[in-house]
Amino acid sequence: MALKVFYNSTVVPKLKSEFVYKNVHEVPTLTQATLNIGLGKGLKDAKYLETAERTLRRISGQQPVKTKARKSVSAFKIRKDMVIGMKVTLRGKRMWDFIEKLISVSLPRTRDFRGISKKSFDGRGNYSIGFSENIVFPEIRSDEVEVIHGLQVSIGTSAKTDAEGIALLKALGFPFMEETK
Repeated sequence: MALKVFYNSTVVPKLKSEFVYKNVHEVPTLTQATLNIGLGKGLKDAKYLETAERTLRRISGQQPVKTKARKSVSAFKIRKDMVIGMKVTLRGKRMWDFIEKLISVSLPRTRDFRGISKKSFDGRGNYSIGFSENIVFPEIRSDEVEVIHGLQVSIGTSAKTDAEGIALLKALGFPFMEETK
C-alpha cells in the first residue's frame, strides 16, 4: 500500500502542476490491472488449464475467470463456448499491491531487461505488457513449474491521452526505456 501513499503525496502534486489541472480529481490514477493468459497450444490439455489457473490465483490472490470463445473458428480448431483463456481483474488495494510488486520485483527479474517500451499504450492512457515466462513473479517457484507459459498484464488508467498515461506511470516508477532516434 506504500505505492498508493506515494501516489497521493508525490505523484498527484507533480502531475497537477505538470498538466495544470484545476482539481485534484482531474489527475489520472490507476483504475484496474488485468492479468490474462491465453491457452493457445494447451486448449485440449486439462493439465495446462489447471496450471494456468493456479498461476493466476497465486499471482493475484483471486480466483480467475475462464474466458470462452464467442464463435467457432475452424482454422484454430475452436468451437463456440470453448474455454480459450483465463483472466483476473484487480482493483483497489490488491491492484496497488500488485503494481508495486510488478515495478519493484517482477520487471527487474525479467531476462535481458532494459526497460519497458512506451509504444504499448492504447491511445487512451492504458498500458499493456506481455511476459513470455510466468516465473518472473515471486509467487511462482521455478522448481515446481511443469509448464512455462506467458501472460499479459493490462493496466487501466483514468488518463485521457497517452502523454498523461506515460507521465503517470513514469511518476509511479515504471522503468521506461529511452527511445533511440
